[in-house]
Parts: sequence; structure tokens; C-alpha cells
Amino acid sequence: MIAAGADLKIYVATRPIDFRCGHDGLAAKVQEMLHLDPFSGAAFVFRSKRADRIKILVWDRTGLVLVHKRLEGCKFVWPTIANGVMRMSPAMFAALFEGLDWRLVRPEEARRPQAAG
Repeated sequence: MIAAGADLKIYVATRPIDFRCGHDGLAAKVQEMLHLDPFSGAAFVFRSKRADRIKILVWDRTGLVLVHKRLEGCKFVWPTIANGVMRMSPAMFAALFEGLDWRLVRPEEARRPQAAG
């Protein structure tokens, strides 16, 4: 299980990949395409051309974890694609993984406590 805590760094590849890649192939893509260390503990998110599948690669200190998810009847909502890597907040990542529109994820407005009196 990938725990999307506040300290989890999440990187999203901006271009679709060949979904035949497994653990080793994705680790190589992290190094080649993203110029990052696949063993850093960050989550690396890859998408398919049809945007209905994602693969997530994470090093959990004992091995590489690969999660593959396919949505049925809908597509993942992806950020605007630009060159390079996109980093998502853990809340945005959790929404994306659930198949929700991550653009609708907003933090609750902080309210100051009212003075007793």
C-alpha cells in the first residue's frame, strides 16, 4: 500500500509510456526520462495513452512496489501536460488515484477561534 502522507513526494511523467514496462523498465524510465532516483522513496506516476490506466512505482525500503490501476468506463483527469515532471500534493494524488477530478480538491479554509467573552 502506498501511504500518501504529507512527506511523500509525487512525480508525474508528462508523457504516456509503454504499459508493457514492469518494475525494472519503469525504474529505468525514472532515471532516463525524469532524471531522478527510483530508490528515493518518492512515488512515480506514469499514464497510458488512453488516460484510463496508471502505474505507480515506489521504493518502500525493502523493494520496488508497482501499482497498476485501470478505470472502468471513465478516464483519469490529468494536469495540463508540459515538458518535464509535475509534482502533485498527496491530496491531489489520492483524488487522482480514486478516479476523482483532482482539480476540485481544495483545502478547507482555516478559521481563527473566536475569543471567549
